[in-house]
Order: sequence, then C-alpha cells, then structure tokens
Amino acid sequence: MASPFKTPTPQRVRSALAGAASGTPVTIPASPFMKKLGYGTGVNVYLMDRVGKLNVSPWAVKKINSKCAAKQIHVYQKRLDEEAKILRDIDHPNIVGFRAFATAKDGSRCLAMEYGGEKSLNDLIEKRREDGLKAFPAATVEKVALHVARGLQYLHNEKKLLHGDMKSCNVVIKGDFQTVKICDVGVSLQLDENMKVADPEAEYVGTEPWKPKEALDDGEITDKADIFAYGLTLWEMMTLAMPHLEMLEDGGDDDDDEEDDEEDEDECFDDDAYYERLGTRPALDTEALGAGYRRMVELFWLCTEEEPKRRPSAAEIVQALESNALAGDTTDVMV
Repeated sequence: MASPFKTPTPQRVRSALAGAASGTPVTIPASPFMKKLGYGTGVNVYLMDRVGKLNVSPWAVKKINSKCAAKQIHVYQKRLDEEAKILRDIDHPNIVGFRAFATAKDGSRCLAMEYGGEKSLNDLIEKRREDGLKAFPAATVEKVALHVARGLQYLHNEKKLLHGDMKSCNVVIKGDFQTVKICDVGVSLQLDENMKVADPEAEYVGTEPWKPKEALDDGEITDKADIFAYGLTLWEMMTLAMPHLEMLEDGGDDDDDEEDDEEDEDECFDDDAYYERLGTRPALDTEALGAGYRRMVELFWLCTEEEPKRRPSAAEIVQALESNALAGDTTDVMV
C-alpha cells in the first residue's frame, strides 16, 4: 500500500511552515518524548508519532544535539537551516521528503522529514556482519544501486546539486528493501551547467573514508565526487566493511582475553596505511563473491576510477542498470 504522504509542492510547503491549511500549527514534542532513531555530526534524529491523526505516517525529526558547544551549535543550526531550504524544493521517490521546519516545545529548531525507513543501510550492514553473514544478495545490491543512482541523477541533473556526503549511513531502507531513499542533504553544494561546484569557496564536507582523491587534494569538485562515494557504498554492501578501515593482525596469542584485545585495538590500526589508501579503490575479493556479482563489481570499479572524468555520470548509471534489468543477466553494466 502506498504511503499517504507525498513530498509537498512548494505551495504546500509554505502552508506547512505557517501551519496546516486548517490553521493548526505544527507541534513537535521535546526530545525526551520521541524515540531516538540515530545521530550524525552535531544532530540527533527522532521518530515523531503523529498522535491523534488517522492514517498518517510518522515523521523523522532532526534536531541539534544540545550537548554541542555553544559555537558549534551555531554552525550546526546554520547547516540545518540550509538543509531545510534545500529539502523543501526536492520531490523524488528516492530522496527523503520535506515535511516542516518548526520550533519544538523545548525551543529548539528542528527539521521534520518523511520517515524514509526503519534502518539506515549502514545499520543493516552492521547487523548482517554481526550475524556472521556475507555480502548482500547481488539482486539486493543492484536494487540499491539503481534506486540511489536515480536519486543522484535527480539531484545532479534536475536540481544541479552535489549531495556531498554519500555513504551507507545516508541511505534509509524501509522493510525488506521495499523503498530505498537518500537522506541528509545538509552539506549539498550547487553545481553549474558543467557539473562543477559553482562556488570556488564552497567546502566539500564529505566523510573521510568515502572522499575521492580530488577532495583530499583540494582539486576540482564535480558531480563525480558523489559517484566515487556511491561506488564505495556498493562496496560496503559487498564486503560488510567500511572503506579503508581494515585492522592489521597483531600476531597476538589467540588465548588473550577480551579485555586485552580491546586495549590493543587502537594499536592494531595502521594510521599510515589508512591515510595512504584514502581516495583509492579498496580491494574486493571478486572470486569469493562469485559470477552473480559481476555487474556490481564492474560498476564499483568504474565509479572508483581515480580520474573523475573516467567515472560514469548518475544518468549513465541509471540508463545502464535499467537496460540491464530489461536485457537480463548477460548484459554488461556499462558499454
């Protein structure tokens, strides 16, 4: 059954900001009265059950973490304001929709969004790893690849926006991959007609393990920065790991107790090797994955080319994946 909510049109958004069309203002509870869904840099996300309203979906509410230092709160509030401004003009089934930007009962400003799913893709990756399972089925990886690529195509081509922080944490999943949606557009950057970041002074934020080489070397940032991080997101689904964060074996005794293992964990991490690997294509055991993953391995490989111009665009990825879905398993991902 389809959700009763659709991403609002600009006119409906303006009504939501001022209150519902009936004149009823948007009321968001204080944090202790909502279930915490997760957190990000400087923010927490809560589930808001819309009590007393029939046949309506809950909202996900993003609020500034009150424990942040005063000067940090200002930065994160500005980022939240910008995210609300961007999100209210976005309307796509693979991107979490805007609901309202309001003040909660505790006085904090907060962004209410469509509740895109019970878990982030990162949550599902961690759960699968904890359960001792291997890569997600190839068909599941391909479904996520297509839906996320559709969302990126919309951002890049129609809205001229670089997402700026693609990773598994910023993809939300409902049910058994019934819906796949991109979230967290708070660090998006405007693109020009050549798909380059329009403002030369704008900062590409990203998250370090997913950053492409050009972002690490202060190079030119284009839509292809999202594509590199997108490729690593597919890699996450095939490896159940985080890019470049492998732990080195310490050669210790297998009989060491857990306490000693925890104390030694930091010492096992090779900082130099980590920083050397940033911006590169991480290794992938294709033999262990098997032939069924061939298309996704090929797509990952293309998306993580060091030279941005050699990476496909989101539109090219969508076209190839949609063509492959019609053609069957014998068609290559990219021609």
